[in-house]
Amino acid sequence: MNTKLINRIQQRHVKRFGIPASFVSYAPGRVEILGNHTDYNEGFVLSSAIQLGIGMAVSPSQTMQSTLHALDVDQEVDFSLPVQNPLPAPMWANYVLGVVNKLGAGKPLPHGFLATFAGDIPIASGLSSSAAVEVATALAFSMMYGITVQKLEIAKICQTAEHEFAGTRCGLLDQISSLFGKDHALVFSDFRSLEINTVSLGTDVCFLVADTGVMHNLVDSEYNERRMHCEQAADFFASVLDHPVTALRDVSLDEWKRFAGQMDPVDARRSAHIIEENHRVLEGRKRLSEGDFKGFGELMFQSHHSSQVNFENSCRELDVIVEQARELPSVSGARLSGGGFGGSVVMLINPDDAVKTARSVADQYQAEFGKPCEIRVVTPSAGAEVHACKNYKN
Repeated sequence: MNTKLINRIQQRHVKRFGIPASFVSYAPGRVEILGNHTDYNEGFVLSSAIQLGIGMAVSPSQTMQSTLHALDVDQEVDFSLPVQNPLPAPMWANYVLGVVNKLGAGKPLPHGFLATFAGDIPIASGLSSSAAVEVATALAFSMMYGITVQKLEIAKICQTAEHEFAGTRCGLLDQISSLFGKDHALVFSDFRSLEINTVSLGTDVCFLVADTGVMHNLVDSEYNERRMHCEQAADFFASVLDHPVTALRDVSLDEWKRFAGQMDPVDARRSAHIIEENHRVLEGRKRLSEGDFKGFGELMFQSHHSSQVNFENSCRELDVIVEQARELPSVSGARLSGGGFGGSVVMLINPDDAVKTARSVADQYQAEFGKPCEIRVVTPSAGAEVHACKNYKN
């Protein structure tokens, strides 16, 4: 848990509401290392919780009235429970309200709340600040209201909340990464069985995340359109293959090659990305188990190329950084991370090379685009947690 961030939130909570917080939660952001858009196709992903996250402090109110205070944007929302519908504005509030709605679905919540939250994840950087808000909300409120929810169920609650209240048909990747992260390890997720394991990295590996500064909104971009094409492709394969197909996970690359010429060209390209990406994740896990970081990095470069050509969810800024990274001996691999259409590039490096590599990438980006590119060292970190505050009395 980010102690400095949590302490700041608790202090501001007291200043705003006049009472100390009863519970505090913290949920990290995530970086997607390999497995782009495979989660909602029932495929495989390698990801990592990171050392940047969202913290939340909550207290019960004496009525059904509730107040939600967002420190980072200095905005506040007042409403009454139960929460039934998303708000037209501000959009950020719906990530919290959606979770509150789902937590209260089984049994009405007995009272309102006072909540303060903030974070150090750059907004729209591809590091999943929205899922971190959802997970921090779910943990804090489930504890305050005495609702027992397992980690995987929390992830599903947050996913449904984002579908219904934010309008993004996201998979479970972001929430699972935030909940199941471990220090110096990647999270391997099978999104059909929902089996989750970790793959140790050791301390000789870290990641650089280069934020292009290109703002992306997954609702307004083409995230939902990409998902639609994947579903259409799965339906096509279900109609031509002699075995069950419920998602692109069920289609081999040989089968794709055999039937791609009969498909809608866009569906064919989108599905090629997913099918090949699943193979890359499985191969990548094997390479990591063998300590073959160079081989793993090459899979990252291949993944980005597929995002450019087949899934078309990259942009020039992302492509330039990856091209620059490939020329640097210190970078083993690089690719876009997250939904795409902007956001960040993730690069696999040795921690000893972090400063020099970051400076080189930043300088080249400045020369190319005439604007800075913020670069951060990201280390695989522990997952989300929640605690009762010392002053809390049940």
